[in-house]
Amino acid sequence: MSDEVRNLRAALAAVPDPWQPHRLTSVNDYDVKVVKLLGEFVWHSHPETDELFMVLSGELTIQLRDRDVVLGPDDVFVVPKGVEHCPRADAEVHAVLFEPRGTVNTGDAGGALTSPLRELD
Repeated sequence: MSDEVRNLRAALAAVPDPWQPHRLTSVNDYDVKVVKLLGEFVWHSHPETDELFMVLSGELTIQLRDRDVVLGPDDVFVVPKGVEHCPRADAEVHAVLFEPRGTVNTGDAGGALTSPLRELD
């Protein structure tokens, strides 16, 4: 996988539904994931790792307990490990996530929106 050229737009076109991260590639022990986001996710944290969001298109609000962080195209934000957050997209957002291999999308919250990491075809 790491010796292949991957196209972000083509990868996102292959993602059928929101909140279902797909691995674009891996770098050392990290996964680079593409994801579509729409609606409000679940409040959660990742006690063991930071989580990087890079927005490619749309507007993503990352709700924190003390403030909202609004990201537009080409913006990057890191949620520090252990910080509770809830992503919200009022219209579809295309994004890239950088997380250690094995990171679960719903972190410590679990629930119906927990999605296994999918591979791109």
